[in-house]
Amino acid sequence: MHIAILTFDGFNELDSLIALGILGFAQRPGWRISIAGSGGRIVSKNGVVLEAQATLAEARSADAVIVGSGMGTRRVVEDPALMAELRFDPARQLIGAQCSGALILARLGLLQGLPACTDLTTQPWVAEAGIEVRNQAFIARGNIATAGGCLASQYLAGWVIARLAGIDAARDALHYVAPVGEKDEYVARAMGHLLPCAAAPSCD
Repeated sequence: MHIAILTFDGFNELDSLIALGILGFAQRPGWRISIAGSGGRIVSKNGVVLEAQATLAEARSADAVIVGSGMGTRRVVEDPALMAELRFDPARQLIGAQCSGALILARLGLLQGLPACTDLTTQPWVAEAGIEVRNQAFIARGNIATAGGCLASQYLAGWVIARLAGIDAARDALHYVAPVGEKDEYVARAMGHLLPCAAAPSCD
């Protein structure tokens, strides 16, 4: 089981690394969770340097893909060669987008007919692509989910865990990372987003 988190230069650390951390707490035998990029070295908007653990070709064959966010997203969508490498299939993959990652999914045609969440800066660009943008933190329709706001990455990670390992595994991972003294309230809020997804293919 491979879960790839697409991460590009200028990435927002919260978006990629919170998802990575929460997914790691739920990791099962045989799972591989990786930062995937177009090159070996990826530099965040604050100068944090990561080494990609997987290529974009590996992400195309992953079981689940989270498209991360960052300052460089508009450069990504204006790069035809790079966009041509981002070929994903919701018929066989879980595909999630964090904040401006929704713009990438929109440009790839993966959000046609679906509402989406994104961050406030990216909202007009996603709307220009013909996508209905909702003023909420998380939406899932079938195998595609979007999250808006850096800390909504918890819901995206929880959705992937719930779909691949079950809702109890998602609850346990979120409980682990929740602030001490606030765990019940934190998990209850997160489950408010995820439990409808467990009962039906869509939760928006």
